[in-house]
Amino acid sequence: MRVTQSGIDLNLLVALEVLLDECSVSGAAARLHLSEPAMSRTLGRIRKALGDPVLVRAGRSMVPTPRALALHGEVRAAVERARAVFTTGGEVDLATLKRTFTVIAHDTLPATLGAELFARVADEAPGVRLRFLMESHVDAPALREGTVDLEVGVIDSREPEVRVEHLFDDRMLGVARPGHPLLDGELSAERFAAQTHLVVSRRGRLSGPVDTALAALGLERRVAGSVGTFPASLFLLLDSDLVGMLSARTRALADALGLVAFEVPLELPPLPYGIAWHPRHDADPAHAWLRECVRELLTGR
Repeated sequence: MRVTQSGIDLNLLVALEVLLDECSVSGAAARLHLSEPAMSRTLGRIRKALGDPVLVRAGRSMVPTPRALALHGEVRAAVERARAVFTTGGEVDLATLKRTFTVIAHDTLPATLGAELFARVADEAPGVRLRFLMESHVDAPALREGTVDLEVGVIDSREPEVRVEHLFDDRMLGVARPGHPLLDGELSAERFAAQTHLVVSRRGRLSGPVDTALAALGLERRVAGSVGTFPASLFLLLDSDLVGMLSARTRALADALGLVAFEVPLELPPLPYGIAWHPRHDADPAHAWLRECVRELLTGR
C-alpha cells in the first residue's frame, strides 16, 4: 500500500482480507456488518491504495487479480499478527470470536469427523467459520504463505519452520464390493496381486507403497487407473470388480456404502497422521483452541 501524508488506514487490511476470502462485496459486507455501498466504497479505497483492481468481474462472480492472489497470504498474516498484539494473557473469548479458519485436509476428514467438529465449533465459538480445502495435486507453501491456517493428515510439508505434531499411525486396508471373488477363500499376496486395482492419488500417480511391497515378493498388479479422492473411489468400487484401498480410520465410509474392507496380505508402511501449522500461530489462543478441537476429535482424548 502507498503511504500518504495522512498515513495508512489499517482497517483496509482487515477489509482486504475479507474481500479476498469471500471474492464478493456482499459477502464481505455481511461478515464485516457493513452495507454493500459502504463495502464498495472500501473496495474503491483499497484499489486506489494498491493501484490494482483487486477484484474483477467474471460473469456473475468476482475473481482476484494476480496481484491480489500474491498478496492474500501476506495480508492474512499481517491481520493475524495485529490480532495477536491486542490479545492479552493468551486467552480468547470464544463466545464473541469472529474468525474464519482455513483447513487443508484429506477429503476423508470432513467426511468422517466434520459433523462433530462443526457441532463443537457451533457450541463453543458460534462466530467461527471453517473452510475445508482439499489437498492439491501440486505442492505449495500454503502454511508459510498464510492461505491455510491448519493442515491435517499425513503431513509431507518440506517447509523447515512449520510445526508438525504427530498424533497417531494409521494403516491401509483393502476394499471391494460385497460378493467380490477376492473375498471368497484365503487371501494371499498372489491372489491380491492378480486383481485389477484402483489407485487414489491427488497427483494422479498409478503406483505406490503397495507396488513396492508386491515387487519385494516378485509380484506385480494391474492398475486400471486412479482417481483423486477416496469417496469417489468408493462409489466406483461399488459398481465394479476393481479393488481399492482406504485407511483403517476411515473404514466407516466403506461400511456406510456396504463395501467390504479387509486386511491386506502385505507389509505396508504406516501412515503417520498429524497436524501442522506455521509458528506465527503459536501465540494465537484462537488457533490453539482450533488445534485442540481437531486433536481431541482425532485422538479421542
